[in-house]
Amino acid sequence: MTLLLLCFLLGCLTGLRSLTAPAVVCWATHLGWLHFAGTKLAFLGRPATLVVLTLSALVELIADKLPKTPARTAPLGLSARIVLGCLGGVALATSTGGNLLVAAIVGVAGALVGTFAGYRIRRDLVSRAHLADFAVAIAEDLIAVAGSLLIVSHI
Repeated sequence: MTLLLLCFLLGCLTGLRSLTAPAVVCWATHLGWLHFAGTKLAFLGRPATLVVLTLSALVELIADKLPKTPARTAPLGLSARIVLGCLGGVALATSTGGNLLVAAIVGVAGALVGTFAGYRIRRDLVSRAHLADFAVAIAEDLIAVAGSLLIVSHI
């Protein structure tokens, strides 16, 4: 049960920032918190994967603040969040020997919840609470990074 909750929560965080959770999973592999040797996810432990996902996540954190960045609910962004939420669930299950199919489904569900809830909350905080969009975006960044680190450190 705990594994599925963590898969769901990692999926939710993927809904906020699509590349942060995968980058954190790579860092967790690099630090020895997660183990994928001998599995189809062994590529997550390669230095090249770590560098590419870390740089991609950093670019996403910056791009999210730009005015022309499409909404996370747009088809391309939503599709990426679904795929990466699935990958996050599968990664956690692979590392712990859990059920891959259930973890994948739960990761996708989390990604969908995180995507739409995050979009709605951010929109409401900006329009109704009159908070600066930049400040809300930074708070989302912190939640995505800290939350992902917390999850992978407790597997």
